[in-house]
Amino acid sequence: MNKQEMVAKIAKDTGITKTSAAAAVEALIDGITRSLKKGDSVSFVGFGTFKTANRKARTARNPQTGAAIKIPKRRVPRFAAGKALKQAVR
Repeated sequence: MNKQEMVAKIAKDTGITKTSAAAAVEALIDGITRSLKKGDSVSFVGFGTFKTANRKARTARNPQTGAAIKIPKRRVPRFAAGKALKQAVR
């Protein structure tokens, strides 16, 4: 399911317009993004938790040339599925 399919499903299930549903989806994504950018986690009980983690700096190899490349440390987003989501997918 992609974003447009999600918007259509929300609009159908709730009886609102696709424009309103699209705005709601955008607001949700924006809220999650802003919270993660600040370093906060976002939890939806039963669904899961979005949080950030730090990756260490490391040295990798260019597969074409074999030359060493330094990859700097960085923050990356993580998602941990909640118990209810795990049960539903099982």
